[in-house]
Amino acid sequence: MTVNFQYVNTDVSDTLSQFATGKLEKLAEKFEFLISAQVYIKHDDKDHDAGKICNIELSLPGPRIFATSNEATYEMAVNETINDLTRQLKKRKEVFKTY
Repeated sequence: MTVNFQYVNTDVSDTLSQFATGKLEKLAEKFEFLISAQVYIKHDDKDHDAGKICNIELSLPGPRIFATSNEATYEMAVNETINDLTRQLKKRKEVFKTY
């Protein structure tokens, strides 16, 4: 699975990229039908409590899956977004099952 990163209003972080890539690779092992992922890391200056935003869009057969989260740290935002995507992928996998 290919993973593309875009950083908006924040500095590029190799550590954060590796963290997110590791989480997405685990997701790809569990759900083998994933094709690619677009990860958008954003910073919102107006939100002082949180403001660390992670958007992830997954390409797979059928409609794309998208999740976003706004947390206090980028790692928490990535974790929350991955959890949302996992929930959506479990529902999608049920549709793919053949009986």
